[in-house]
Amino acid sequence: MAVRKSQSKRSGKPTQFTTLRVRLYPTPEQAELFEKTFGCCRYIWNRMLADQQRFYNETGAFFIPTPAKYKTGAPFLKEVDNQALIQEHNKLSQAFRVFFKDPEHFGHPNFKRKKTDRDSFTACNHVFESGPTIYTTRDGIRMTKAGIVKAKFSRRPQAWWKLKRVTVDKTRTGRYYCCILYEYAEKEPVPVIPMEDTTVGLKYSMRHFYVDSDGTMADPSQWKKQSQERLAKIQRSLNRMQPGSKNYQEAVQKFYRLHEHIANQRRDYIHKESRRIANAWDAVCVRADEMNELNKITSLGNVCDSGYGMFRECLRYKLARQGKQLLIVDRRFPSTRTCSACGRVMPEEISTRRRTWACPHCGAVLKREANAAQNIKTQGLAQYFEMQERRESA
Repeated sequence: MAVRKSQSKRSGKPTQFTTLRVRLYPTPEQAELFEKTFGCCRYIWNRMLADQQRFYNETGAFFIPTPAKYKTGAPFLKEVDNQALIQEHNKLSQAFRVFFKDPEHFGHPNFKRKKTDRDSFTACNHVFESGPTIYTTRDGIRMTKAGIVKAKFSRRPQAWWKLKRVTVDKTRTGRYYCCILYEYAEKEPVPVIPMEDTTVGLKYSMRHFYVDSDGTMADPSQWKKQSQERLAKIQRSLNRMQPGSKNYQEAVQKFYRLHEHIANQRRDYIHKESRRIANAWDAVCVRADEMNELNKITSLGNVCDSGYGMFRECLRYKLARQGKQLLIVDRRFPSTRTCSACGRVMPEEISTRRRTWACPHCGAVLKREANAAQNIKTQGLAQYFEMQERRESA
């Protein structure tokens, strides 16, 4: 579930957007319609991008044709939902807008390929006198041309939420999912002032996922180790098979299913752990570590595979909903080589292989990761109160 905020233009009140992801169980006819829609969206994207490039080379002006231009020459486009084709035009326009705004960080839009690009389409909800074009039922979602598609909801939306659009995607394992975007008026939470005894500091750990300022280690359950062992076993069997054979294709499907299973396990753990922390503490202090940069300098494992970046984002919006704070400490802050007892900073960084070290000034014996988490907590609270003093003096 993702959350973002914006300002309503009509009422002026802040609005909040929430996305619910549900599993779809389409009939064979509905699955065939979804496959046609995926192909039509990919076709219309490539045609619009090719015509845009040709028009720009001939005239020097920027122009993207609308999907209606191609329906005469490609009558199969009329078989799918028109909203899905319109959204492809909007996505391509948005891709060019961000590319022109910041070419260094956003690349030029590329053509889509069936084998590499994800199969997905988006459709907006429109409310007419006869009713909305997209709505949810007790055990399904009603979509244009597809009808009511059976779905499994992990949670239900509130009655005052407005359904804005849906995005249907297909995984490599052949499963269909739907992301439903809702909009509703935001209820301003009561701000919670963080105190030292109600604040916790978190330090990322390769071995334990994170270690908090109290020394507690968030060791995931055995599911992670068991899934990784199963994944390694499948990879070894793939190396011994002939690519393209029937057994090879079956093993590849098992490989995709296990990867999807691990991703679901990781996502479930992150949401449950972030919810537990958001309910238990009034403020959380973390360091703004760049996971990609950490992955380059470590040889102990894949840092990006841990999901710690997603964990911080889940903490951010779950704390904000309750009026609580996620205090970010600069990633260059020397939390590891600072003594939490006396505050002295060691001239050389403590080796990551040493789990404990003794401060030469005060003699305190410190656990490396717990000491770093305590320093992150102290620095985060100091930054928060310093910012509050500046606001009051201004």
